[in-house]
Amino acid sequence: MRLTVVGNSGSYPGPDSAASCYLVEEVADGRAWRILLDLGNGALGALHRYADPLAIDAVLLSHLHADHCLDLCGYYVMRCFHPDGHQPRIPVWGPAGVAERMAKAYDLDPDPGMTEEFDFRDYAPEPLRLGPFTITVREVYHPVTAYSLRIESGGRTLTYSGDTAACTGLTENAAGSDLFLCEASFLDSLDNPPGVHLTGSEAGETATEAGVGRLLLTHVPPWHDRLTVLAEARTTYAGDVSLALPGETYTI
Repeated sequence: MRLTVVGNSGSYPGPDSAASCYLVEEVADGRAWRILLDLGNGALGALHRYADPLAIDAVLLSHLHADHCLDLCGYYVMRCFHPDGHQPRIPVWGPAGVAERMAKAYDLDPDPGMTEEFDFRDYAPEPLRLGPFTITVREVYHPVTAYSLRIESGGRTLTYSGDTAACTGLTENAAGSDLFLCEASFLDSLDNPPGVHLTGSEAGETATEAGVGRLLLTHVPPWHDRLTVLAEARTTYAGDVSLALPGETYTI
């Protein structure tokens, strides 16, 4: 698998990056498969640098906050009104209510909303399979319904935290992952609200408890010093840890 960081900015697009979006690619059965983990505001434009947006096979949303899903609006326009014609529907997985949320976001009548462009599907308890990917979702701890996404292919595993505070569901979903793409939005030195996000040290603790091979920190808001977040993570995780960088590709 290959992971490309399309956008890594936490809570809103920053001066150097779009909000959350990650491109995962694998070659299998004689073709390239491409899925997106989240499509936050500002991410669709940046995606053009790394892949043809019309060649994406599916979108998986961790939750329905704007910085993780709102560029589905622009993607809807692209797939509906492209000069090459109306594009085939592709699956969009997410928490219950994605179709209604996106129709409202673009001020569309709920019927059909965006359902002629996207095949909206709710996550289920059992793993979903798409081409070479097996994807396991587990609910995590956030003010809205949110999920961690575990992607397995070719004997390798990537786990994406989505947005979450420290919780058992995250640790269990990340267990033994080769690469753990984990949010670190808060600083230990601040009085952070409970049940929302991780600090760098909490991301490191989760990585240690889960026994992951590599920790990649993401979703740092523009108002924080990313090097401080990285230093915090190094106090609790002794393995390979670095900051996710927009435009960087990581082989898993």
